[in-house]
Amino acid sequence: MSELYDFIRQFYDPSEFPALAKQAERWQLTRPLAGRRIYDATPVFRNTLVKYYALQCAGAEVTAAVGENLPCDKDICRMLKNFNIRLADTAANSEKYDVVADCAGTSRHVVSTCGYVELTRSGLDYYENWHQPVFSADSGVLKKLETVLGTGEGFLRAMRQSGYNDFCNRNIVIFGGGKVGRGVAHYAQRAGAKVTVIDLQEVNLPENISFVNGNDPAAVLQKIADAWCVVSVTGRAGALAPWSRALNDSPALIANMGVEDEFGSLLPESRVLNRKQPLNFILEEPTMLKYIDATMALNNYGIVKLLSGTLAPGINFPEAALERSIVADIRKSGAIAGEMEFITSELFE
Repeated sequence: MSELYDFIRQFYDPSEFPALAKQAERWQLTRPLAGRRIYDATPVFRNTLVKYYALQCAGAEVTAAVGENLPCDKDICRMLKNFNIRLADTAANSEKYDVVADCAGTSRHVVSTCGYVELTRSGLDYYENWHQPVFSADSGVLKKLETVLGTGEGFLRAMRQSGYNDFCNRNIVIFGGGKVGRGVAHYAQRAGAKVTVIDLQEVNLPENISFVNGNDPAAVLQKIADAWCVVSVTGRAGALAPWSRALNDSPALIANMGVEDEFGSLLPESRVLNRKQPLNFILEEPTMLKYIDATMALNNYGIVKLLSGTLAPGINFPEAALERSIVADIRKSGAIAGEMEFITSELFE
């Protein structure tokens, strides 16, 4: 484990992973996962190594999985064996594990004796009425640190890496006003863009963000025609299919920030940045560790909760007390303690 921690510290300061650092510190003493086999389908990037480190401190034998439709860093995948982490192959997928930490339902076929942790909201659809306990790491307030702040900031970095640096007075149209949409709107506006959010219902948006009802075709078409960039963050496959012709004919840049193909088959992959894959996944670090630290820590805690045998079959949500303790760790020593002010009213206050 020391080799893994030494590698991590080449790139990250503990202030960038305060929740996982505290988790690892506690678990080195209590070893709640000693001898347990954990199958982890969190997308494999460099910052995911910190999640694995905490699991290893708890005593877990970690098998990392690369989802069929989930991006990953192939260089990091090749390094896993150096840190005593198994990369799942066909044989590994047919084995039995104590807990499966899933992402977008891609590993629901893997056999678990104690249950599943699901990282995404869309993945919960696969686990509705599941016969075993499922811990939803997406359903608490901590996910907002990742989706509102982290994904929004990741959109900005990915656009700039793609060569689009000038946001000043550019028209950006965002389909979807949920957590990710709010974050993309917040960071795009901070960069100087004029932002419009389109949704089927009224949503809570930052100040000076325009809103258009998605049930008004004329208004939607006008916004697409005027857009410099159109961003899809609805989280629903095919949600933008009704606008595929207008999008294809538009000179606007088009980006997707979710794991689903929200555009449908009529809009070719070549028309969308990163070929319809989440735009931030072109980055070495799609979501910076300081924003995803809390989500990964909660995901790990979900594994321990499942092993306690106290969760009922079906979907279980995080306890507020658990999330409060993670927020407390971040506020005490986290690099984003000040940045959390954007959503501070939603974090138990």
